[in-house]
Amino acid sequence: MEHVCTAKSGDGTPIAYRRTGEGPPVILVGGALHTARSQAPLAGLLAPVFEVLSYDRRGRGASGDTAPYAVEREIEDLAALIAAAGGSASVYGVSSGAALVLEAAAAGLPVTQLAVYEPPYATGPADPPVYAAYAERLSGLLARGLRAEAVELFLSFAGVAPDTVAGLRRSPMWPELTALAGTLAYDSALLGSGPVPAERLRSVRVRAMVVDGGCSPVLLRNAARAVAEALPRGRHRTLTGQTHEVAPHVLAPVLVEFFAA
Repeated sequence: MEHVCTAKSGDGTPIAYRRTGEGPPVILVGGALHTARSQAPLAGLLAPVFEVLSYDRRGRGASGDTAPYAVEREIEDLAALIAAAGGSASVYGVSSGAALVLEAAAAGLPVTQLAVYEPPYATGPADPPVYAAYAERLSGLLARGLRAEAVELFLSFAGVAPDTVAGLRRSPMWPELTALAGTLAYDSALLGSGPVPAERLRSVRVRAMVVDGGCSPVLLRNAARAVAEALPRGRHRTLTGQTHEVAPHVLAPVLVEFFAA
């Protein structure tokens, strides 16, 4: 049975989360334009083995938002979820949510073990200027209230084909995506200028698994390997045939095997 709950973050912001299953706690951290609902299929597959907490990151879904934004506030949000889980937990993050998990672990949160899927860090010398230009343009669009254009910019930056973006604009889910547009700036802040924060990651001493998809872009696959190499207890795994939109039924057994070990 799923329970809808609320935790209070360090600055008083309410963070809405869903709790399902029984067993050792696992917290799911979504990426850009994700809410707890986005994580529901994966949560359902993990629930027979774990107590799963999936949440709306601040500014999304039923969670609150308190200005000004700072990465430290999102780390405090995750700390509140870990406290609600009993004081420690395994944590899984995808894409920019993976970057948040890594930053939280480096900050010393009581993460017992962590798994991340394709943190979208830059790996080539030409990448940081591209990330910086994206962040500047995104900020300008959001400052002018151009939410749809901000979502389109993000999707293009993420490598989504123009015809797919056009299809999304005509789909019923487009208003949901544009409602989350403001939080794209939060994901951008998590990544900074792009490079893997190798120095910070070397302080993470827990077991860690970094996963990528065999059909994902080279940038993401290179980033996954670089993160795994930077983590003292990191291991790297590739899921054959998967892309950045990893199939829950393929990912779930891998997470169960890792977190249950």
